[in-house]
Order: sequence, then C-alpha cells, then structure tokens
Amino acid sequence: MNNFKQLSARILSCTLLCFTAFTFVPQVTYAAPQVNVRVYSSLPENDNSAHYIWYASFKENLEKRVKNKVKFSYFPNAMLGKEADAAQQVKIGAIDIMISGTSIWSTIVPEIGILDSGYLFNDMDHVGRSLDGDAGNKLASIMQSKANIKVLGFGYSLGARNIYTKKIVNQPEDLNSLKIRALPVPNFLETIKSMGAVPIPMPGGEVYSGLQMGVIDGVEHDAPTVLTSKYYEQTKNAILSQHIYNPIVAVMNKNSFERLPTELKDDFIAAAKEATIYERSLSASSEQKAIDELKLLGVNFVVVDRAYYKEKTKHVHEDFVKKYPQTKEIVEYIQSIE
Repeated sequence: MNNFKQLSARILSCTLLCFTAFTFVPQVTYAAPQVNVRVYSSLPENDNSAHYIWYASFKENLEKRVKNKVKFSYFPNAMLGKEADAAQQVKIGAIDIMISGTSIWSTIVPEIGILDSGYLFNDMDHVGRSLDGDAGNKLASIMQSKANIKVLGFGYSLGARNIYTKKIVNQPEDLNSLKIRALPVPNFLETIKSMGAVPIPMPGGEVYSGLQMGVIDGVEHDAPTVLTSKYYEQTKNAILSQHIYNPIVAVMNKNSFERLPTELKDDFIAAAKEATIYERSLSASSEQKAIDELKLLGVNFVVVDRAYYKEKTKHVHEDFVKKYPQTKEIVEYIQSIE
C-alpha cells in the first residue's frame, strides 16, 4: 500500500511538473499585417522594367521603416487586365497602386497627355526638374481631382524613345511615309506624324508580328524595351531621334491612402520618394547598356538632326494647350527651366 501511495505521488508530481513547463514555454507570435496593398504593372517583373525597379525599391524601403505592417501583392505583366482598364480600377479603389507610363492616364485625365508632346523635354534631367517643380505639382493636383488618385512619384522611362526601322534611315527626310508603330495616344501619334512618318496605333503584343509581316516598317520605343521584346530581330536600323521622354508615374487610390493608419502615411510618402530617386538613377545606365547590347546584335544607330524634328513638331504642344488651357502654365514652366 505504501508503495502504491509513493508511485501515485511520483506520477502526480511529474504531471504537475510537465504542466508547469508547458505553461511557461515562450509563445512565438507573428502580428498580421495592418495593411494589404494590391500593386499593378503592365511590364514584366525584371530589371529591364522601370515599373519593377520602382516597386522593388519602394517595397524594400517601406519594409525597413515599418517591418511587416504592410503586405504587398504585386501583379506584373498586366495580370489584372489592360492598362486602360486597370487605371479605372485604381480610380475606384479595386487596385490600390499602379505603376505605368503617364500616357495611359490621359484616357481619364487628358491634361497629362501634354507630357507626350514631341521635343517638350531636352533630356531626362529636364524631365526630373520639371516634375519635381510646378509642372509636377499642377499635374498631380489635376490627377487627384479628376481621377481620385495620389501621385507617389514621377520616375523615368529607361531612356528616350527612338525610332527603329527595317529600312536604312540616314537623315530626317528618310523617315517620310514609313509606317511606324506608335503608342496609341493622341500626342504620340501627332508627334510621329509631324516627323514625317505614318503613325500606326497598335497593341504592344502585335508589334513583333506586324514587323514580320510588313504591316509596319518600324517602331518607336526605349532601348531596353526593344531589347527585351526582340524587335531588333526585325529592325536593324535606329535613329537617335530622342523625340519623347515620357516619364513613368506611381499612383495610389486616394481613398486607399487615406485609410492607411496615420502612423504609416509619412513612411509611405518617404519610401516612395526614395524609390523615385533610386529608379531615376538607373535610367541612363540602363539605356546605355541596352543600346550597347543592341549594337552587338547588329543594330546600326544613326544620330539625326533633332532641331529639324523639334521645329516640325512644336505645334503639337501648342495645339494641345489651346484645347486644354490648364496645361499652359505647365508648358511655360517646363520651357522656363530648359
């Protein structure tokens, strides 16, 4: 009997010890993100994409500031639909953030199309100084009032847009009557037309086959896009027209931004500013690297008289200002800081 009591006591003691040990085991918990953010881009998720460069930097910057309080869902390659449709989704808040060229927003905010005017800018530095100043502030204000979006930053495309052709073009007049695929927005089309070519609006996915079949004689784009899209296989000639320096823009639905916890808003703005500076810093080197690779792949680059084209296209922004008077001060500011 005594032995039984001793055994029972030992069992009870062991049970209590195990229970006590279990009770005081440190519990590892992970706080759920305070915010879930959906981000759209029409371009691939790689370093030849100005969109992805901006996004990756923004995400990294924000994580350094707020740890895991924000969860991002990134949708590259137009996974959520065409850019024009995505812009509408950002406007109503179904998508939180969109990174794109500024051109697509002209479908909702026509005034931003002023940035698509040929030879409005001299170079990327001119773009940056303009959009960091009154021109960018006025456009951001118009976009907020018309599209319910907050501009997080104006970045750079990865280089100027040049014209790539199947036919050899040695001087400006050689471009006359060539069918050139251009971005299907008004000032792009008018710029190419004023340069002497026949602008052909065409979805990006149809450009390569269009070149193959002779539907178009060439394409205008930045060098990294020509490289990654393999347009160089069909267009072995390029003129450094540098006709348009259209920027990229990262925007956020205004209501989505306002719903952010107060303590996160400043960090969002700061992280976006850092991402914009970083993305811009890579533009020139990315362009030159792509041009060097295109040369190795057999593309011949020719320097042409930009002054000739600038004179031919100056009416583009002049006509646009008459149609959209709010852009008059924007153009005047851009020209004042040349």
